[in-house]
Amino acid sequence: MQIEEIYQTVEQDFSSVNHLISSQLSSDVPLVEKIAQYIVESGGKRMRPLLVLLTSRALGYEGEDHSKLATIIEFLHTATLLHDDVVDTSNMRRGRSTANAKWGNAPSVLVGDFLYTRAFQLLVSLKNHDIMEMMANTTNIIAEGEVLQLTKAGDASTSEASYFEVIKNKTAVLFAAASAGGAMLAGADKQHINAFYQYGLNLGIAFQLVDDALDYEGSAAEMGKNVGDDLSEGKPTLPLIYAMQHSSDDQASIIKHAITTKSANELTAITQAVIECGALQYTHGRALKHKQLACETLLKLNASDHKTALEHIAELAINRRT
Repeated sequence: MQIEEIYQTVEQDFSSVNHLISSQLSSDVPLVEKIAQYIVESGGKRMRPLLVLLTSRALGYEGEDHSKLATIIEFLHTATLLHDDVVDTSNMRRGRSTANAKWGNAPSVLVGDFLYTRAFQLLVSLKNHDIMEMMANTTNIIAEGEVLQLTKAGDASTSEASYFEVIKNKTAVLFAAASAGGAMLAGADKQHINAFYQYGLNLGIAFQLVDDALDYEGSAAEMGKNVGDDLSEGKPTLPLIYAMQHSSDDQASIIKHAITTKSANELTAITQAVIECGALQYTHGRALKHKQLACETLLKLNASDHKTALEHIAELAINRRT
């Protein structure tokens, strides 16, 4: 099942989400709408809202609120991207200029705030206390994850455990909230909700692991971002952590210095070290493990096109090049 076939299983629902996203971006302040439209329509796969739609339909949901929850998830994700790009001083995302590169840091941060608040306006309209509580906790965890990542920038002594804490809090919890939220809307029992939370969490971890590996095996054209961005931001990602432990002393020293000084000047040598010591295979292996854990949570789910799509999303997440 290709990504186009996955979207086709919820084609009508996805169309409703796109329409709702567009209508909810309206603002009396033209710059707010301009920047919000620019980042939301910048070519992302909208995987997180897709999880809401597929999960709810896989559990037999027949209402309309899943489109609203999917929009909430997309707005929260987009807000984090706007803030991330400012913090990381990024100038390219998804193959084009970031909002902060085009309009500056202050407008980008404030429009990110607009998207957060618009998401919570929509969330209140769901009138579902359990989902509201989960989403409030989720956004708080994401904020903590962002700060934790910031404290680890330039820290070459970061452990694997700390790295996984960062990617779980910063990335994976929104995947988890998307799939668990779909289950909540469908009126699933606590066991199913927890299972779908674990599905999303493991999928999100696998997704981020592959993203971090691509920084050393992809190209700017494929990824839509500058190769070596993580290195220039001093982020001790898993390929680098593994390489520092398993490459030669000279190579480890180069990597440590690059992280500490937040420099991508030695990107070629570091990429070679990462490849030679097997760091990419190790990272992909960990991603595969989390993909398998995600799919195991779907085993008791009744067969359907939506269940098949959820399985294939996990497969596509670890085999992607962008």
